Amino acid sequence: MHLLNLGILAHVDAGKTSLTERLLHSVGIIDEIGSVDAGSTQTDTLALERQRGITIKSAVVSFPVDDVTVNLIDTPGHPDFIAEVERVLGVLDGAVLVVSAVEGVQAQTRILMRTLRRLGIPTLVFVNKIDRRGARDADVLRELTERLSAPVVPMGTVTDLGTGSAAFHPGPVPEDVLTDHDDDLLAAYVDGTLAPARVRDALRAQTRRTLVHPVYFGSAATGAGVPALIAAIKELLPAADGDPEGPLSATVFKVERGPAGEKIAYARLFSGTLRTRDRIPVAQGEGRVTAISVFGHGTDVRHESVPAGRIARLWGLTGIRVGDTLGEPHKEYGHFFAPPTLETVVVPGPDTDRRSLHLALTQLAEQDPLIGLRHDEVRQETSVSLYGEVQKEVVQATLADEYGLHVTFRETTPLCVERPVGTGEAAEFIKKGANPFLATVGLRVEPAPPGAGVTFGLEVELGAMPYAFFKAVEDTVRATLGQGLHGWQVTDCAVTMTHSGYWPRQSHAHQGFDKSMSSTGYDFRGLTPLVLVEALRRAGTRVYEPMHRFRLEAPADTLGGLLPVLAALRAVPRTTETRGGRCVLEGAVPAARVHGLEQRVPGLTRGEGEWESAFDHHAPVVHGTVPERPRTDHNPLNRKEYLLNVTGRTGA
Repeated sequence: MHLLNLGILAHVDAGKTSLTERLLHSVGIIDEIGSVDAGSTQTDTLALERQRGITIKSAVVSFPVDDVTVNLIDTPGHPDFIAEVERVLGVLDGAVLVVSAVEGVQAQTRILMRTLRRLGIPTLVFVNKIDRRGARDADVLRELTERLSAPVVPMGTVTDLGTGSAAFHPGPVPEDVLTDHDDDLLAAYVDGTLAPARVRDALRAQTRRTLVHPVYFGSAATGAGVPALIAAIKELLPAADGDPEGPLSATVFKVERGPAGEKIAYARLFSGTLRTRDRIPVAQGEGRVTAISVFGHGTDVRHESVPAGRIARLWGLTGIRVGDTLGEPHKEYGHFFAPPTLETVVVPGPDTDRRSLHLALTQLAEQDPLIGLRHDEVRQETSVSLYGEVQKEVVQATLADEYGLHVTFRETTPLCVERPVGTGEAAEFIKKGANPFLATVGLRVEPAPPGAGVTFGLEVELGAMPYAFFKAVEDTVRATLGQGLHGWQVTDCAVTMTHSGYWPRQSHAHQGFDKSMSSTGYDFRGLTPLVLVEALRRAGTRVYEPMHRFRLEAPADTLGGLLPVLAALRAVPRTTETRGGRCVLEGAVPAARVHGLEQRVPGLTRGEGEWESAFDHHAPVVHGTVPERPRTDHNPLNRKEYLLNVTGRTGA
């Protein structure tokens, strides 16, 4: 039996979850179609998902289509949960992109299609809600071509559009779109010798190569067009591949907690076979699989093993995290979407235990690695990084519903970074000056090109001292750069070790090792932050704030009211284009202002404006005071305070 791991993606409220319910009903997995509004769907299992009527966590459900088993993954549509979509893309064989026939192409639709095409994931388009008043067909096809910059192939026509009796009628495949990508097909088309079977074969081949995207119209509510979509999923999308006898290779795309608090990992196997009691290498060491359940026929069933191509739930891997590889890497698993650019402090309620809160937040971060945690021991505060305000509400509700912990949040602030302005050097030597550590460390900090990250190099010979000491310096450099002169992460810099020195193991006659006369890793870990921040002081750093690129499409006659508001919120249009009665503005805006603009745009554009934004770059802070971030380390900026915290004394 063939396998297909299929993702359903869309802008929020386009009808993904409703389509999932209709697909499951059509193939006989469920007897009654669940309702998003009533909170009775198969895939929205979180209490908050049922309350809000949106998908927050990706959900997996399986169903057969003749001889093909489809693992269907329903993903969130709200941009605040884009990280959940991101981790699913790496395990897909194909996708269905859902578009509303009423709203047409929306902001998230564009982002998703760009990413799907960049990753080469074969994608079908399902234009949903043809039964709704205001539904469009020809206009939506034009939007798909123009706004998504994607070659689409309409697979039929719609009758009674915008009514409860709207229907989709599959038709012959348009040959002209396919001939653009196949010269032999074009020659046969010109000669009049192009057979329908050859056209169908070309459609299948070009869909699997992401050269074209077949478009089906229908309604998840009435079932119109769904049989044609199911047939296309089976015929046009590629089956999962992988050698069950090959070396183990799998990717974890979701982690959740079971009823007893145990970790459960969702993994896609690309190669090999995984069995219960197998010991496998993971990022945190080695893990032992204690139980396996494999998805099939609408649910997951316990099995002793899972072969390549399948998606399974795994128990026993206590140190597992989302994005981890089991066995050999299948491919580089990087971020397809931008990281979060906002941060907020979690404020516990009067009856909330801080230790329980910290544990709960740690478990949430395990399930979503792009939610970064930052704990301040001095102020007893925990900060979380976020994509937007809705995600904040979800964290709050999850803590209340699943952990019984009530919290509020402080105002959301942007996550800035620091970059060196110039070059700075510093060094401290064993038993010279006020150095209390048995170590010599010299460091030079220099700017690096944007996007270079942090590099560490040596100007001293690697054999000048034990490798463990060099490793201690490098690890400490990278950890210390998490908080620069203003408290923000320092990036895009090159750090070079210019001086090194240590005292070898000392022992007295007939006695053991004398720690007080011998260098250890502790000495290098203790001294490095002092040297590094002094080098940073001499280099100087500048704070950069996150900037989003934006695209705003609105009626042209609203431009006069829009521009002053954009200017007040520091949104700078770079280009302005007029298309008929609408104008399109593209430019940059500080991440901190995005939420305010999202709230203002509907009122300023009579509800007709379309706002799209995503992180683009960091720009120097030029307005107001330079933002400072409270430190959570031992504060090497203050030598006396640092030495008191680390050594218990203030000098050598």
